[in-house]
Amino acid sequence: MISKSLVVFFTASYPTPEMTVEFMLCSAEAGADVIELGIPFSDPVADGKTIQESYIRALRNFRVEQVFEIVRGFRKECEKPVVIMSYYNPIYRKGVGEFVETAFESGADAMLVVDLPYDEAEEFIEICSKVGMGNVFLAAPNTPEDRLRAMDELSTFIYLVSTYGVTGERDEISPLAFKALKRVKSICRSPVAVGFGVSRPEHVRQLTDAGADGVVVGSAFVRLINEKGGDAVEDIRNLTERLRSGLG
Repeated sequence: MISKSLVVFFTASYPTPEMTVEFMLCSAEAGADVIELGIPFSDPVADGKTIQESYIRALRNFRVEQVFEIVRGFRKECEKPVVIMSYYNPIYRKGVGEFVETAFESGADAMLVVDLPYDEAEEFIEICSKVGMGNVFLAAPNTPEDRLRAMDELSTFIYLVSTYGVTGERDEISPLAFKALKRVKSICRSPVAVGFGVSRPEHVRQLTDAGADGVVVGSAFVRLINEKGGDAVEDIRNLTERLRSGLG
């Protein structure tokens, strides 16, 4: 799924389910290799102000079922991989088995559950494995080697958080990210995608030159949608193309 790849994040149903599908298709056409689709959540402890704002707006008319409808709509026109990102609460409330099976049937390829560590995810991993759903786990710069090795065995790819803190655009990639990337790549066989703070073509170039198999960009896209709503399509296309140029 990940090989010198651009992973682009959108908030599901923001501003509408139909527009989310259009944003996903536009970005995929412009060069995004993987789409990460985030489920709006009321207590998004891993997300910064930009994505939090999108969640608050989206939750006014949101139903979890819309996520599956969005994936189905995207899948009718595009085969590029979709990773559903969620906190565990919406999955638990729907029922883990029903959620994973419906997500897989709708066309999703993998799940990233931000607040579910791998060593507390035995049931979830078992269900995903049973239906063929992939898993993506988060690693931080200080994740111990034994946990990295365990995640490596379970992950479709490893999502390396570039720094301590929450999502959000930053002027520069933290030196910590390059040190962590080198360490994780020396331990893990799975592809490694770096996210949090990645928002510019030079960031993409620096990280892929340092060995990243992929980069994840979210807040820069969500900011455009916060600013322009449904009129953000061409801005999303242009940003995707600029970021894609950073992959060389």
